[in-house]
Amino acid sequence: MSDIFPKWTNKLPAYLIVGGALVGSAVVAGAWYYFTPKYTRVGYQPIQPVSYSHYTHVEQLGMDCRYCHTGVEKSYHSNIPAASTCMNCHNQVLKDDPRLELVRESAATGKPIPWVWIHKTPDYVYFNHSVHVNRGISCFHCHGQINKMDEVQHAQPLSMTFCLDCHRNPAAFIRPVEQVYNLNWQPDSATKQLADGKKLVAQWKVQSLENCSTCHR
Repeated sequence: MSDIFPKWTNKLPAYLIVGGALVGSAVVAGAWYYFTPKYTRVGYQPIQPVSYSHYTHVEQLGMDCRYCHTGVEKSYHSNIPAASTCMNCHNQVLKDDPRLELVRESAATGKPIPWVWIHKTPDYVYFNHSVHVNRGISCFHCHGQINKMDEVQHAQPLSMTFCLDCHRNPAAFIRPVEQVYNLNWQPDSATKQLADGKKLVAQWKVQSLENCSTCHR
């Protein structure tokens, strides 16, 4: 038999086991690193059934987020506006524009526009918009500079790490409540942000909640 199988083949099973372990570890490590929200969500920018420019409406025309997203201050969910809200303006502005055909049809029939959902958390995650915006956490922090976007894109990972960074140190992110919907607002400096943030955290009794039940209910 030694003439058929050379001696080095005795070590072949060990080579296969070690090689398999190394390849398996590399695959797991790669998946662990790259299959995270930072890489799978950030930059996601689907084409919507109706082109809507936040830049035009918010940055140029000065519309407040709450005009369309009426539930953001009182609900866990920041609602998408009904077509009737759009038609409050567009029954006069661009009222015959073919780009708004779906909006006019939706307002007339009540059939919702099939918007593509962009910012979505897993079913096992509980997030309440009203709790955050009423305590100085701006739309900007989670959604990015959305007032500059012609097409909305996923700007932040919204991962567990992303949320915990804020929960562990809310003073670094909290802002005066009157600036929550001013997406261009910036603190004078990181030092001033932290100093003012600590005052707001104390004033509003903001808790640095890290218990699992805070978000997983």
